[in-house]
Amino acid sequence: MNRPSFRPLLTGSGLALLLALSPALAQAPAAQSPQAAANDNQPLAAPESKARKENVMPESFADLVEQVSPAVVNITTTSTVSTPLVRGPQLPEGSPFSDLFREFGFPGFPQGEGGNPFGGGPMEQQRSNALGSGFVVSPEGLIVTNNHVIEGADEIEVEFFSGKTLPAKVVGRDDKTDIAVLKVESKDPLPFVKFGDSDKGRVGDWVLALGNPLGQGFSASTGIISARNRALSGSYDDFIQTDAAINRGNSGGPLFNMDGEVIGVNTAILSPNGGSIGIGFSMASNVVSKVVEQLEEFGETRRGWLGVKIQPVTQDIADSLGLAEASGAMVTDVPSGPAADAGMKAGDVITSFAGGEVKDPRDLVRRVADAPVGKAVDVTVQREGKPVELKVTLGRRELAEGSGSGKVDSAKETASDLMGMTLAPLTPEIAAELGVSRDMQGLVVQSVDPTGAAADKGLTAGDVITEAGQQPVTSLADLEGRVKEAREAGRKSILVMVRRAGEPRFVALPVE
Repeated sequence: MNRPSFRPLLTGSGLALLLALSPALAQAPAAQSPQAAANDNQPLAAPESKARKENVMPESFADLVEQVSPAVVNITTTSTVSTPLVRGPQLPEGSPFSDLFREFGFPGFPQGEGGNPFGGGPMEQQRSNALGSGFVVSPEGLIVTNNHVIEGADEIEVEFFSGKTLPAKVVGRDDKTDIAVLKVESKDPLPFVKFGDSDKGRVGDWVLALGNPLGQGFSASTGIISARNRALSGSYDDFIQTDAAINRGNSGGPLFNMDGEVIGVNTAILSPNGGSIGIGFSMASNVVSKVVEQLEEFGETRRGWLGVKIQPVTQDIADSLGLAEASGAMVTDVPSGPAADAGMKAGDVITSFAGGEVKDPRDLVRRVADAPVGKAVDVTVQREGKPVELKVTLGRRELAEGSGSGKVDSAKETASDLMGMTLAPLTPEIAAELGVSRDMQGLVVQSVDPTGAAADKGLTAGDVITEAGQQPVTSLADLEGRVKEAREAGRKSILVMVRRAGEPRFVALPVE
């Protein structure tokens, strides 16, 4: 495409996280087909080897590459893009000449956006190509790739290892995990590979990446799993980090284990220059396989929805609740939805979901998303130091974000200093200034001692404390009573619910 061949996701310390999509710079040469095994509608698998059995470094990856390559494909997309018919001077952002050209314009060009007089003008439509990778997961011709490989494409062509090409159609795509499923029509069953269990992969295990780097055609690279459970920017991220060389054009290609099973889809690299420096990321197969199943069946994803707002359980929060360890997901709010219908409450700590231990909020989000919609699941929460068993019938995921902001200017009620804050009862007038419900009850933070514990915990003027010790507080006396009870019980901190612009979170404040 006549646009940047990758887009940055994250930058830091001079490095950029790049999507591994390559422009079609040249026609990739067709590779020669390996000796094909009899097609019996079974997935391709790695041949038995002593190295694989004993989990030691293989003398060669040739047998594995030869076995699985027929299921790996190159993907070429064609799209229509608009480009200026006549190009004017290129002005850098904030150039002092921008105002001059904006005032007098440029012959043949109307005013553009952002103060650039060359943003408008005559345009022409051009066809452009881009390259990516993918792999076949069924003999009927289902192909998995990255969503960003085929996004915006008018035409999609798939090239097989044998050199044969077929047109492909989009079955479904999911931008949250950057996964897309394509379909090609073939008279004969196609060689395919199967997904493995990415959770079984260990740091240090050998892996093989296949794809179409920089438009050079079919290419193999090897390395190890460098890290697991990496999160980049999405709610459902579960990336395998590898040092196997992944470059632009590898997007959508498979990451194999030594059994010839796909344990990841190569998606992104961390690089200062757009080339591999040994830090690549593949979306874990245990995430991808579920997305592929839903896209194949429904043409879209159907994720479970619990209907709660959650936050991590810090060690301070665990101590204040008497929990043995800082794990699980703490519920900060339960709007109307499946969780509310099942009796879940703010302040509950979700420790188990559908029979599996919940490690943290990220773990819970993935578990809920993978759970079937409309079916009841068992959920265990810790409430007031005791486990409570709930059965929740999940809905489909919905996002609801609160809004509103404000600043405290005045308060008519008497204020008091407590735990490094100046607090006053929340009145309907102050609630209106803050942009929260006039019916909300609690204590509004008027000021925070910058050297105190409340400031260390991130509290600021305008926050509203609605609970302390998992009990509502509507007056200064209520909060003082909860603090006294915590001290008498020998606790070092008290758990308070803080709402900022209506959004809740729990904070453990020291009471000493």
